[in-house]
Amino acid sequence: MSTHADTHAHDDNHVHHHKETFITKYIFSMDHKMIAKQYLITGTLMGIIGILMSIMFRIQIAWPEEPNVLFEALLGKWAPDGVMDADIYLALVTIHGTIMVFFVLTAGLSGTFSNLLIPLQIGARDMASGFLNMVSYWLFFLSSVIMVISLFVEAGPAAAGWTIYPPLSALPMAQGGSGLGMTLWLVSMAIFIASSLLGSLNYVVTVLNMRTKGMSMTRLPLTIWTFFVTAIIGIVAFPVLLAAALLLLMDRSFGTSFFLSDIFIQGEVLHYQGGSPVLFEHLFWFLGHPEVYIVILPAMGLVSEIMATNSRKPIFGYRAMIASVLAIAFLSTIVWGHHMFVSGMNPFLGSVFTFTTLLIAIPSAVKAFNWITTIWKGNIQMNPAMLFSIGFVSTFITGGLTGIILGDSALDINVHDTYFVVAHFHLVMGISALYGMFAGIYHWYPKMFGRMMNKKMGYIHFWITAISAYGVFFPMHFIGMAGLPRRYYSNSSFPLFDDLANVNVVITIFAIIGGIVQLVYLYNFFASIFYGKKATQNPWKATTLEWTTPVEHIHGNWPGAIPHVHRWPYDYSKPGHDVDFVMQNVPLKEGEEELHH
Repeated sequence: MSTHADTHAHDDNHVHHHKETFITKYIFSMDHKMIAKQYLITGTLMGIIGILMSIMFRIQIAWPEEPNVLFEALLGKWAPDGVMDADIYLALVTIHGTIMVFFVLTAGLSGTFSNLLIPLQIGARDMASGFLNMVSYWLFFLSSVIMVISLFVEAGPAAAGWTIYPPLSALPMAQGGSGLGMTLWLVSMAIFIASSLLGSLNYVVTVLNMRTKGMSMTRLPLTIWTFFVTAIIGIVAFPVLLAAALLLLMDRSFGTSFFLSDIFIQGEVLHYQGGSPVLFEHLFWFLGHPEVYIVILPAMGLVSEIMATNSRKPIFGYRAMIASVLAIAFLSTIVWGHHMFVSGMNPFLGSVFTFTTLLIAIPSAVKAFNWITTIWKGNIQMNPAMLFSIGFVSTFITGGLTGIILGDSALDINVHDTYFVVAHFHLVMGISALYGMFAGIYHWYPKMFGRMMNKKMGYIHFWITAISAYGVFFPMHFIGMAGLPRRYYSNSSFPLFDDLANVNVVITIFAIIGGIVQLVYLYNFFASIFYGKKATQNPWKATTLEWTTPVEHIHGNWPGAIPHVHRWPYDYSKPGHDVDFVMQNVPLKEGEEELHH
């Protein structure tokens, strides 16, 4: 199968060299490397919006009811005299969550790195379908534009939380943001899901059918395994959210009652009968929990690759890593009920979901131990990519530990819907996934742009981000345990929480510092495209196939024949070789054994 793909792709190579215009090269490009950059830059722009929103609502929580010039400038009529309106606070929280989860982390990780690395690391000329790949990006771009447009709707953007539970999301008259803003949110997400499905199908087909000669599944880098499994989870889970979004649109616009029943507004009973908002929760979280693994698995793959390369050691437990990725993928589809322990769920069902949730800690722990063992006694190269990878393991473990508390139905009830939950999932999926994304960007930047990012700026970016991230989310656990509810725009009406006001100020100051230091990264990223030090072909002395391609991007990736693969991807510091890395396309010496940890 792979031999056929190889010869076919080689013949294809000669077809591609037609004259390219600016539009075919940079805009409607079918080259996977360009599409990866488009995803990354779009995701970065969305990230700027998302982080700006979080800084605004953090300022509001720290200094409620105080006029602020920033609010007046950015929120206009939603901040009369610079005081933030309660409705827009909810809208900011909603759109921040939506943008960061779907448009930054899903696009920045799956969109960017699946596109960049799958063809390069498996030895393929391009994706199985370049056209489908291009359509996938432009649907993503369209959905991003619609989400941003919804911010400018007169009645306000969607404000039902990023989980958009009915009835707030199902009744257009429920609040300002339940009108056109909510409709645009649903349309944007439906288009986003179409984009994600097209991309995922492409990734799966490419990995299965287009591997070069010798590239068996057990010789694939762990990055490719995680992208492959992530795409499968996406194909299974995203259609369920699409169904939920369509049913919600019907409830809103066509008078159906899938999620509504017995609703009274100002004493008047509405005609909705027989629906259930809990049904929506089931449909949403059946995607929502696999979604967190869609976000974190690619980051895990990138970190595994970067840690092995920068420890100059083979990854520890290669097959156990693959097994744990597969176990996580399976278990992720049977744990969604742990988001719903307080929805009136039968306690027996709660205990079943507790059991499956605690089970998923096992493959996660296998991965954590394997990363720690990989760097144990390694010859560690402390570059920014490696620092972010180590940071990833740190936040993944600290965030994961609180997951054990929230996964237990008896314990979760005490801290549900408090800042404890916010602290948990931001550390384990938000910050960890961002660190994985940053690590991947610093590491594969030379492959994307042919230049190196500035190392000193990378160090500044890492250390201030790491300190700020823990400064924000560590104290949040304690205010959560003290009972502070999430999504309240001000706590000044509750004397009970007066003592926590100072903690909120500290959290906000760390959030502002963490937000500002991202400007260092942004400058480093965009300036290095033009002024960075020119990269060599294999700057990190890595073993995988993408470092055998020329620095200049060409159609079809390799100028001549596609290299054949003779060994697994982690031959670092192998005895019997003069250098401390052996690339996958180097044939085995006589009597040399292939490693398979």
